[in-house]
Amino acid sequence: MSKEDQEISKLREEVMTQGVLPRHIAIIMDGNGRWAKQRGLPRVAGHNEGINSVREVTRECGKLGIKVLTLYTFSVENWSRPKSEVSALMTLLLRTIRNEIDELHKNNVRLTLIGHLTDLPDDPLKSLMEGVAKTSQNTGLNLNLALSYGGRVEILDAARAIAKDVLEGRIGLDDINEKLFSDYLYTRGMPDPDLLIRTSGELRISNFLLWQMAYTEIYVTETLWPDFRNKELLLAIREYQKRERRFGKTSEQITSPSES
Repeated sequence: MSKEDQEISKLREEVMTQGVLPRHIAIIMDGNGRWAKQRGLPRVAGHNEGINSVREVTRECGKLGIKVLTLYTFSVENWSRPKSEVSALMTLLLRTIRNEIDELHKNNVRLTLIGHLTDLPDDPLKSLMEGVAKTSQNTGLNLNLALSYGGRVEILDAARAIAKDVLEGRIGLDDINEKLFSDYLYTRGMPDPDLLIRTSGELRISNFLLWQMAYTEIYVTETLWPDFRNKELLLAIREYQKRERRFGKTSEQITSPSES
């Protein structure tokens, strides 16, 4: 075992034994274009290398027993990028899901999707839905891909659906609360993210899971996504474990349950 592997193994043991693991990790995978530019390569080369990071982070989350990993794969705003890049990304998405779905299934990973999926081209969407169906009974990590996703659009969709159900008499105005509203979101049935990781050093959440991240711990790293691997994930989790999550309570209430 190399020195690097020994360090990662020690770090993994530390996060598994010395603190509470996040149930749900969300990642804004940023920096593919900059990674490619630094190397004099086309932007698509950064997206290609980023797939290796997705693979490694997914495997690590599975080893750790994380329940949900949500990856911000393609936003509604990304459709405004140059057509050549969008086309290359859709081709990469199609190739990746075809190449990876068997391993995901073998490792008991369940694939789910959130977003305006009908915006996607037919071939990638068909392969993705086949992957969702194939892995639907798996009980391990839930790999949740946000595709053609926008947080504001998600909230608007939920509001419209609730309004329709009120008008049609299925629910009353007094029934509307945070729990009911969450049940109308794309992420219904999933716990809210405990940890958001953003790579490449940008300090914004970019219209991602706006409702769900009300109390999410945010971890920003300068590492570009194609360089973000299992060691960087473990370091993020270790930092998360050092934080005190109060949810509006005082430190004393957290440390003394009788106070709460």
